[in-house]
Amino acid sequence: MMKGRTKKDSATANLLASFASARSRRAVLKGAIAGAAGVTAGAAGFALTPLSSMPAYAKAVNFHATAGNVQTTDTAATILTVARTAEQLAVTFYSNGVANADKLGLKGNDLENIKAALVEEQIHQQFFAANGGSSLAETFSFPKGAQTFTDLKTFIDTQQQLEGVFDSAFLAAIFEFAQMGRPDLAQLSGQVATVEAEHRALGRQIGGLSPADNWAFSPVLLATVGDAPALVQKAGFLSPSSGNSYTYQEVSIENAGIEQRKPFTASSSVVGNG
Repeated sequence: MMKGRTKKDSATANLLASFASARSRRAVLKGAIAGAAGVTAGAAGFALTPLSSMPAYAKAVNFHATAGNVQTTDTAATILTVARTAEQLAVTFYSNGVANADKLGLKGNDLENIKAALVEEQIHQQFFAANGGSSLAETFSFPKGAQTFTDLKTFIDTQQQLEGVFDSAFLAAIFEFAQMGRPDLAQLSGQVATVEAEHRALGRQIGGLSPADNWAFSPVLLATVGDAPALVQKAGFLSPSSGNSYTYQEVSIENAGIEQRKPFTASSSVVGNG
């Protein structure tokens, strides 16, 4: 187990450092959302309001919104596509962690918590896929390669980096969806962001970092959701090679301990809760 740290942990420091230089997301996203022009009804209770009902300004291919000095060009389809891909990376990470639990020394409640995180990420992936999100990638790499799943410290460092990116992306999505006039999607993004934050705290607990919940405010490290793919690629998660190639495979979502499996809201007209 890792000892508690009084300074910012290395995973968070590395995440912050990765934002030091400007990044272009055009090459990463080019053509990725061609099949996600609209959000359609998916599995029962998973349907969101179709994009076809959105105001014309929000449906535009190049939706522009000014956030301080940042001009965003994301569409709802872009955000759902990035979200689905992020969840596939998360499922790939956690499923390999479970498969290598013995090597990582994961057992008891720690292992059960990782299994729960895996199921939650799979449920998220299924939701975004059912509602129009396309897939940018299904084969991933990890910055430390195979060591990620044989050394607990490396596993937790990687988990902290990933969950930090995921949290930032969904928080950025809240702002972007609010600018688009989509409070339903903004609220949904918040529902997912809170769960990703829980995963981050659980990872810190498993890794022996104290306190486990060490952020008063979750930082928004991404100006737009569309910035996420380039960041993840730069960090080493989208460069599969021999010996460092991990392909997403859907896992069972059977886990009696996981509740609130559909995005329930007080108003059923906002997000289907079937």
